[in-house]
Amino acid sequence: MSDSSWGAPPPAGRTGYWGPTEGGPVQGGDAPAGPAYDAPAAQQTRPMPIVPDVPAYGGDQDDARGAARLSGPLFRDEPQPQYGTPPQYGTEPPYGERPSYEPQSQQHPQQQPFEQRPQYGQQQPYGSQPQPLYGTPQPTPAPTPSPIQNPVPMPDAPQQTPAPQKKSAGRDLSAAIGVGVGLGVVIIASLFIVKAVFVGVIAVAVVVGLWELTSRLQERKEIKAPLVPLAVGGAAMVVAGYVRGAEGAWVAMALTALAVLVWRMTEPPEGYLKDVTAGVFAAFYVPFLATFVALMLTADDGPWRVLTFLLLTVVSDTGAYAVGWRFGKHKLAPRISPGKTREGLFGAVSFSMVVGALCMQFLIDGGHWWQGLLLGLAVAASATLGDLGESMIKRDLGIKDMGTLLPGHGGIMDRLDSLLPTAPVVWLLLVLFVGST
Repeated sequence: MSDSSWGAPPPAGRTGYWGPTEGGPVQGGDAPAGPAYDAPAAQQTRPMPIVPDVPAYGGDQDDARGAARLSGPLFRDEPQPQYGTPPQYGTEPPYGERPSYEPQSQQHPQQQPFEQRPQYGQQQPYGSQPQPLYGTPQPTPAPTPSPIQNPVPMPDAPQQTPAPQKKSAGRDLSAAIGVGVGLGVVIIASLFIVKAVFVGVIAVAVVVGLWELTSRLQERKEIKAPLVPLAVGGAAMVVAGYVRGAEGAWVAMALTALAVLVWRMTEPPEGYLKDVTAGVFAAFYVPFLATFVALMLTADDGPWRVLTFLLLTVVSDTGAYAVGWRFGKHKLAPRISPGKTREGLFGAVSFSMVVGALCMQFLIDGGHWWQGLLLGLAVAASATLGDLGESMIKRDLGIKDMGTLLPGHGGIMDRLDSLLPTAPVVWLLLVLFVGST
């Protein structure tokens, strides 16, 4: 539109002009229906292009070279470029293809079309490499193999074999042998010199054993078994058995149990039942069973009977230890004592039967070798059961040894575990085989 034609006065002598005047717009039927131009001017003007309010599809975003293009030519005499067919309303180009509204000759020469992408829900084959979005796919370098963590040595490389570990006995063997020999000398000397001294040795061992047992019960289970009546009653039980025989031992046992019940009454009633029960058990387990050793001593050949009893018990433990340590493979009672094996039990029986036959033939008056075989078999069984019973007590208390008084052995109770249950067995069999006198 020309600015000079807008608001200019009508030329003179022109009729049929319709437009604004000084008096206002012209009213009437002479007003033409066309635009506000005169005829000569209308032939020289061109219509204004229609500019849409919304830019064309892919305008500023797709054209990186300058301003946005219009959807049509600015003048009608301009050449019409051959654009591609625009998509219809409501439709979109296929997935992976980029729409273009430029002539093929004006597209970017360096720009490559999108690679074909897989459709929705379609997966690529296993092991195939993903396709790049632009340009030619670049070769993927091969992964570098990681170094071997534990390289296997070459066949000709010398293999170092670990040295075999020497089997350990689990205790100080030299200290255990030294303590055992010292105790043996004291026992033999007191046994064959003065019988009363040996009775005193038994009483001391009983008192120390009671102290170890009651101390462990109080430490581990909070069981307060009264030690004073147990110690006095235990020593009296051994002496009564040596002086008055089996009747005196039973009477002393009953009185000791009664003393435990009364002594515990001086303390609060909480835990009374478990305390007195443990006290009566301790009185039976340690001093009463030890009294049978004093009963064997009362016979004419009493020292030899006691020596036979001690030898059979020690030989049973030694045979079980030696054979089990060297050949033991099958556990005897793994939940109670993992160190004991069936091979060790066989060694205990074999050693005890041999020594029992020799002792009955040469040490006991009126004895026979076959009686020694039976005696050795019974001693091996009772000694093993006594050791397992002591192990059960220690397992329940959560300890390995009852004490530390004897180096290499533990406590006194760790040495009495086999002797205590074996004493009544040997006393009974000797009475049956050769009598009580």
